[in-house]
Amino acid sequence: MAAAGSAVGLGNIWGFPTKAAGNGGAAFVVVYLILAFLLAYPALMAELTIGRHARRNMVQALQAISTGPISRLVGTLAGYSGIIVASLILSFYAIVAGWMVSHMAEPVSTMLGMTGASEWMTGGSTERNLIFTAIFSSLTMLIIMGGVEKGIERWSTLLMPSLLILLVLLIVYVLTQPGATKGLEAYLMPNFDHFNPQMLLAAMGQAFFSLSIGVGTMLIYGSYLSHQESLPRLGAVVTLVDLGIAFTAGLLIIPAMYVAQEAGTDIFAADGSLIAGPDLILQVLPALFETMGSVGLLVAFAFFTLMVVASLTSSISMLEVPVAFSIENLGLSRKVATILVGLAIFAMSSLIIFNFDTLFGLVISISTEWGQPLLGVVLCIFAGWIFNRNQLLTELKQGDPHIEDSLFWKIWPTYVKIVCPTLILMAFAQTIL
Repeated sequence: MAAAGSAVGLGNIWGFPTKAAGNGGAAFVVVYLILAFLLAYPALMAELTIGRHARRNMVQALQAISTGPISRLVGTLAGYSGIIVASLILSFYAIVAGWMVSHMAEPVSTMLGMTGASEWMTGGSTERNLIFTAIFSSLTMLIIMGGVEKGIERWSTLLMPSLLILLVLLIVYVLTQPGATKGLEAYLMPNFDHFNPQMLLAAMGQAFFSLSIGVGTMLIYGSYLSHQESLPRLGAVVTLVDLGIAFTAGLLIIPAMYVAQEAGTDIFAADGSLIAGPDLILQVLPALFETMGSVGLLVAFAFFTLMVVASLTSSISMLEVPVAFSIENLGLSRKVATILVGLAIFAMSSLIIFNFDTLFGLVISISTEWGQPLLGVVLCIFAGWIFNRNQLLTELKQGDPHIEDSLFWKIWPTYVKIVCPTLILMAFAQTIL
């Protein structure tokens, strides 16, 4: 549940519908689903397997399986790069999650008649962004201080099912509203005239971002796993849960866009591009909740509360990457490591907030569209070329004694060694050229 919680978060409910709406709707969905299975799942398995074998953070894990000075240097650089990329992701992620916290508080202030406070909470001021980013960052740090079982695992297990239930209930409501049918058509009826190399890169980046691949998150979660766990089965469950939540979120957000449009909210510009951009769900969903009358305030509070929860299950996994490194390599206590790393990342978030138009989109692109897939290539190479094949098989056998006879073992080692890195690099080449 913790691994699924890491995968399920704003990447599914904010990132996926926003990118789908801005990149051709159903065509993007098809490309995303294909790439999630062709590229993201094999890379996820590489992370989980290396992590459980090494029982260390990304830097030490890649160093441990290295076979010579060159592979050790590459592993060290990749490990540190993973920490940097995870920190970059969390720096913008905390800002978006802060928006969710402010929208969670807004219905309460509205019910109390505090109109001015409500308008400030849903505005885009620098002060609002700083305060709520700080609140969310503090919540993330508090959970990480609790460790794995008392912090990460407990919260993920309790809160993940609640999110899914509320999503389904909201979908049922949205699909009864005028305009929802157009949204379903846009989401479920592919038109590949919209296909282009940028869509390919966006879909690949979204798959890696959503599954938390390439930055050592899943490698660290793998290091916490029992040897009795079947890694291929667990990896498949995490991938399917992640894709299921993303697809379900799309069933809510995309039809809700067209419902809001039917009600008079401008969603698309004259050239067909999204007007809202990263603020999409913060414009569409409040407009939807307003159609529910007074009940809408309660639904808005419940929805954004669970959005904060979904954000936390992912942010704690990202913060765990640099924190685990600080504990294992620098000898810091969990509390001290969490505070120091958390404050450093908040400083990065503050820099983005003060230079929002310049840095926000740039940091997202560098970290998720480029950093994560390229680090995924390195992890695939380490799993396929550096990690001794017999050791790899021994590690996988611990959770499944008969895996040597399975279809997974007949395909995955060669696939992760050659096909997966080649496909990722081809996608980059196609985009660049």
